[in-house]
Amino acid sequence: MTSSDRGALESLKIDRAAPPGRRSFPWGWLLILALCAGGGLWWWLRPRATAVQTATAKAQLIRTAGESQTLLNASGYVTARRAATVSAKVTGKVLEILVEEGMKVTHGQTVATLDNSNVTAGLRLAEAQLEASRRLLDETRPNLAFTQRELARFTRLRSSNAASETDIARAELDAATTTARIARQEADIEVASRTVDEWKQQVDDTIIRAPFDGVVTTKDAQPGEIISPMSAGGGFTRTGICTVVDMTSLEIEVDVSESYLNRIQSNQPAEATLDAYADWRIPCKVIAIIPTADRQKATVKVRVGFDALDPRILPDMGVKVAFQSNPEAIPPPGDKTAPPAAPVIVIPEAALTEINGRTIVWVFKEGTVERRAIKTSRRSAGEVTLSAGLNAGEKVILNPPATLTDGGTARESNP
Repeated sequence: MTSSDRGALESLKIDRAAPPGRRSFPWGWLLILALCAGGGLWWWLRPRATAVQTATAKAQLIRTAGESQTLLNASGYVTARRAATVSAKVTGKVLEILVEEGMKVTHGQTVATLDNSNVTAGLRLAEAQLEASRRLLDETRPNLAFTQRELARFTRLRSSNAASETDIARAELDAATTTARIARQEADIEVASRTVDEWKQQVDDTIIRAPFDGVVTTKDAQPGEIISPMSAGGGFTRTGICTVVDMTSLEIEVDVSESYLNRIQSNQPAEATLDAYADWRIPCKVIAIIPTADRQKATVKVRVGFDALDPRILPDMGVKVAFQSNPEAIPPPGDKTAPPAAPVIVIPEAALTEINGRTIVWVFKEGTVERRAIKTSRRSAGEVTLSAGLNAGEKVILNPPATLTDGGTARESNP
């Protein structure tokens, strides 16, 4: 073995006497353990969502045997049976208008006045002529008394032949003439009085009054305009002051196709729904079926009256009418011609909630809640009849708290 090989072997030996080297501390593992411990502590101490305790009720399926059924749907408008465009009897210039749209008026109330300067002057002239006729009569009456005394005196003188026949005839003529003149003057007074009444009527015609109790719906003229019962002055002449509608005479007019007219009869119950209030069912009944048809549209006009009026019902509103069957005319049991009872869904009214103008319910299903939009058709005695939105047997939450959220958890208090 050469010296070089021996040196190489010596370099491979471990020096036992040398001090041991320093080992590094495992900081990485310690950091991982700290993060895990912190995550576990946060999970343990985090606020846990508690399930809301609620009361529920099941949607019930019932049969509407013996109740009204919809036989026909039709559209129409609210109309006023009593409405008038208030105008004047004479042509004149509008001086003052005392009403505005929406104002209530009573029968005989003044709604406008016309310029009456011309007719007032005529009235004063007629009154002056009447006074002159009366003064003339007062002047003539003493003459009648004088002529009558003269006639009596000449009559006494005839017995002693102190008066001639000519004097007596002249006295009789004067008495008769004065009597006739007084009669004519009394007639002139009557004529003058009638003339005064005529001018008073013309003055009264310049005052325009309401023909009946109602509400002013339109104001059609302004002070300074010419108004006439006939549009004699062209397009610049008004024919009316305002329109007055008797709100107690509101009813519905609908056009019904001739093909379905056999489903309607007088006093038949119906339900009206205004386009402005889609969820409001208004009880009505058929007033009359107009006995004529429109050959152009093949329809017949039907008048429908409201059972009770409401301030929300206004003329010319769009309305839909559902003509119902008469619940009193129920066929006897076993009658095969009777229509089958229609199923409907009924839930307690306490389950309804209004959100953003929509009616919704909270449906409870296996510990979670779901917000569901529904459509109601009738409410009565704390129950609501649904036309869409729920199935029979589904549970709804009664008096739902404001903390409910769609997809949230809940606990049933009356399982």
